[in-house]
Amino acid sequence: MKNSVNIPAGQRGFSLVEILVVLVIMGLLISVVAPTVLNRADEARVQKVQADFKSIETALKIYRLDNYVYPTTEQGLEALVEPSSLDPEPRNFKAGGYLQEVPMDPWGRPYLYLSPGEHGEVDIYSLGADGLSGGEDQNADIGNWRAEE
Repeated sequence: MKNSVNIPAGQRGFSLVEILVVLVIMGLLISVVAPTVLNRADEARVQKVQADFKSIETALKIYRLDNYVYPTTEQGLEALVEPSSLDPEPRNFKAGGYLQEVPMDPWGRPYLYLSPGEHGEVDIYSLGADGLSGGEDQNADIGNWRAEE
């Protein structure tokens, strides 16, 4: 006995040509849309860095108002979370600290801090996507002295 299944004409599968046409169209759409989406992600990372700079700078200013000096480079940004035991020890450290935690840059590395800074009273910066000094585009260093750009 032969098994014969009657498939209505409207429920047949796709031909190989139809599938290939759909794949080509999807490839073209991805090649047009992907660079735009990836560029937006890069812009979002830079915006996050700039927002982090503003919050860290605000915390540093409040720290300075309370303790009369900025944390030293050796004390680092951790001095905004917990009182440092290094000199100069904070005189009036705010209960709970000035930040809940020190934010990481969008590439998962800690922000770097210099006090006194080379560009201002304090410098806060990230080495960019590659984690190396210098570079261009996403690999460029980003500092609070260039936050407006």
